[in-house]
Amino acid sequence: MSQYRRFQKKVNKRKRRRRLFIFLVLPILLVVGSATAYGFNLFAKAKTAMDESFEKIDRAHSPLREGAIDPDDDNISILFMGIDETEQRNYGNNTRTDGLILATFNKKQKSVKLVSIPRDSYVYIPEEGKENKINHAHASGGSKATMETVEELFDVPVDYYVKLNFKAFMEVVDSLDGVKVNVPYEMYEKNSKDEHNAIHLEKGVQTLNGEEALAFARTRKQDSDIYRGQRQQEVMKAIVNKASSVGSINKYEGVIKAIGDNMKTNLTFNDMLSFYDYATKGTKLDIETITLEGEDYQPGGTYYYKLNDDSVEKISKKLKKHLEIDSSSN
Repeated sequence: MSQYRRFQKKVNKRKRRRRLFIFLVLPILLVVGSATAYGFNLFAKAKTAMDESFEKIDRAHSPLREGAIDPDDDNISILFMGIDETEQRNYGNNTRTDGLILATFNKKQKSVKLVSIPRDSYVYIPEEGKENKINHAHASGGSKATMETVEELFDVPVDYYVKLNFKAFMEVVDSLDGVKVNVPYEMYEKNSKDEHNAIHLEKGVQTLNGEEALAFARTRKQDSDIYRGQRQQEVMKAIVNKASSVGSINKYEGVIKAIGDNMKTNLTFNDMLSFYDYATKGTKLDIETITLEGEDYQPGGTYYYKLNDDSVEKISKKLKKHLEIDSSSN
């Protein structure tokens, strides 16, 4: 029996919920759900795109796990990395992360917890053997070094990563005909080509295209990295809601292409099919956003964001409880 037919049979057992789901999270993401009603062609394109995006890292599983895990059966975590990379910002191996969101998934609850990590957070980077801004981890050792740094910070396993560049973010949003967010204040921001004040957003609830959504998610001129992280979480949730709506089904081919061209992940296509149950929850999916507390820190003229130890410990316990890996936190 083919992979497609096996999955089709599995879906039919679930009351034949005849929809195509691509569960997207950002910065950004995606994790797949898939489908039967819209045919093998789209399924095959999704598989091809995800196969091209696959990038293995040099470890079988997190050192904080006793062994390999299976997202079809286990609670898992994914680190979403937004990469500061465009044609104008071609840093090669020195690319830094512009956005980091750690997501934990609880299989039974069908719930997700999201923690945004400010890009200037002052943390210990194992790859460098010293404390530095967390966005330096990727420049030092790529995806693996970034995963290890987040594990060091929260003492929580980071099982998978999804890495997207700015182009992917914009193309995904445009493929969905924009996302609705609440702009907290009037903004003038750079566009993806680093042209100053090219994006102008008025205050209030509105639908943003890809360029506008990127500016909204990146700006921190009038507040801080904490609010920046909250905006990134808001965009992520907006993409989830839009992607899981019935009206977006005919837009998935464009979403698949945008992701396939601009994403890297150690999730296989079969791994992604395991997220079908989360995807079918649609707008009712239980997503909790969590904020790290901290303060400005500027020794020797270099700006950092110094995380509050109590906040880190509290979030660590919360994530462990959600992953059901630490009985003492219950």
